[in-house]
Amino acid sequence: MSREMATKTETPTRQTASARREALVDAAVKHFALTGLHGTAVSAITDEVGITQPYAFSLFGTKKGLFLAAVERSFDRVEETFRAAAAGAGEEGAFDAMKESYGGVLADRSLLLMQLQAYAASGDDEVRELVRHRYAQLYELVRELSGASRDELAEFFAAGMLLNVAAALDIPKLLLDDTWLADCLSLKDDAS
Repeated sequence: MSREMATKTETPTRQTASARREALVDAAVKHFALTGLHGTAVSAITDEVGITQPYAFSLFGTKKGLFLAAVERSFDRVEETFRAAAAGAGEEGAFDAMKESYGGVLADRSLLLMQLQAYAASGDDEVRELVRHRYAQLYELVRELSGASRDELAEFFAAGMLLNVAAALDIPKLLLDDTWLADCLSLKDDAS
């Protein structure tokens, strides 16, 4: 057998536990984003990664533990986005750079829907506590990096949630035309 053929038939390198954990959380974000904490089968996640359910449970304890890791991952990605934007803009333009960078978050449909699933699952005390904690951390991060006022921060986070909903509903017009929402919320009777 030639050396080239021997190389092709060698056993693939095993992933480390850390690499499998990362792959599992990445797959969990995608699956939980679509079907939520209670609607997602752990087997769908483990099958994608190629590991067994017992192994996943040995890493995360429960399905909720895996969901919490996916929530953490989604907040980490938003924080990384804001940190990179602020670092690239310098102190004076950090707030505007973070606003601009949010388009990248909105473009990642799994990340976007995972955020919304985290809020939806906050009827569970443990999920709510984590989401509350991470949301507060995100608020503090934006405040520290931007120096924005309380009112500016409230507007920033309110606009972010509006954009999340618009992007989740695939309403691109709302993202481009600020009069659309006012028209939709109008109390006028269109039949008159």
